[in-house]
Amino acid sequence: MTSRILRATTLSLLLAGPALAAVSPLDIVQPVAEYKIYVSEKTEKLVADTKSFTDAVKAGDVERAKSLFAPTRMSWEAIEPIAELFSDLDVSVDSRADDHELAEKDPAFTGFHKIEHGLFAEGTTDGLAPIADKLMADVEDLRGRIEEMALPPEKVVGGAAVLMEEVAATKISGEEDRYSGTDLWDFKANTDGSRKIFDLVRPLIETEDSAFVQKVDASFTTVDTTLDKYRKGEGYAHYSELTDADRRVLAANVNTLAEDLSTLRGKLGLD
Repeated sequence: MTSRILRATTLSLLLAGPALAAVSPLDIVQPVAEYKIYVSEKTEKLVADTKSFTDAVKAGDVERAKSLFAPTRMSWEAIEPIAELFSDLDVSVDSRADDHELAEKDPAFTGFHKIEHGLFAEGTTDGLAPIADKLMADVEDLRGRIEEMALPPEKVVGGAAVLMEEVAATKISGEEDRYSGTDLWDFKANTDGSRKIFDLVRPLIETEDSAFVQKVDASFTTVDTTLDKYRKGEGYAHYSELTDADRRVLAANVNTLAEDLSTLRGKLGLD
């Protein structure tokens, strides 16, 4: 949600240091162009995966729809800072029940988590066909808007921190995928999306600040290693299987990474 982006970027603004002398505004152009390609590819995959997912929902195939829920969402989660720039689509696609006055019964509660509630909490697809159709239309709308959009460099670079800050601030509690317990899939997608941004801008940083680059690399490795502990087959364990201690360790590792990444915009002169 857009409000969560605003909260998550506060730390970035507070901790950002002076820009590196060797970085000019023109240096950012190529990484942003490459990120636009990445976002476009992820959006295409989101559209294709959502089609399979919503087809299963409309066919009444509860088990298939359940199996497709988490992998379908990964493309959305990887590009979340860009998707959330379109606040109307963000609400429609990704709002949670407690964002609405009547919670799960609210007619305005739509998108992934409305379908998640039906599949995992109620064990049925009854009444979900219109929700599935709207979700499909929304992700196709997102694709069209992204194609026409010039990505703001400050949003791209800031997105590396936003992805991890949001995990640490709100998602670590398990509130995101509360019915399915598939939160770890989201965390992995958030981490991968954040790493993509960092990898694209790292050539602008590592000559002057190799220590910072090494520190961020180590933090990414720590988060990935922590997530790998909960691998199950091609996916991840149900989030309820993590103990409170597990969640504290994961939160600490994510926080460390988010703090590192919160200085990226300042280093690149984008504040």
